Amino acid sequence: MEPNEEVGLEERLKSALWLSIGKIVDEETIKLGINATPQFIGALTEMVWAQIDLIVARADGRFLLETVSQDLESFAKHAGRSTINVADVMLLARRNEGLESILRAFVDRQREEES
Repeated sequence: MEPNEEVGLEERLKSALWLSIGKIVDEETIKLGINATPQFIGALTEMVWAQIDLIVARADGRFLLETVSQDLESFAKHAGRSTINVADVMLLARRNEGLESILRAFVDRQREEES
């Protein structure tokens, strides 16, 4: 893949991440009756982007999500599964107390809504 194509792909992926995070933030702020600024969404996007080490070019030109995807896949395989589930994500978040508490609260809310 040409360098210009890599930059374009990275920009599109980051834009998609921004959009997805923005939708989630909008849904949550409506539920909570608060507002979030575009700057907050941008900062959150940058944090997520940095956290997952998003794009790593391989010699064969393919791209992958390096750190997070490898860890999640390893957790699932260790548990004898071929599918990543919530337990794997929670295991990944265990080293970040703030993230873990946010994810746990989200999972608990989802489970309450399903029952």
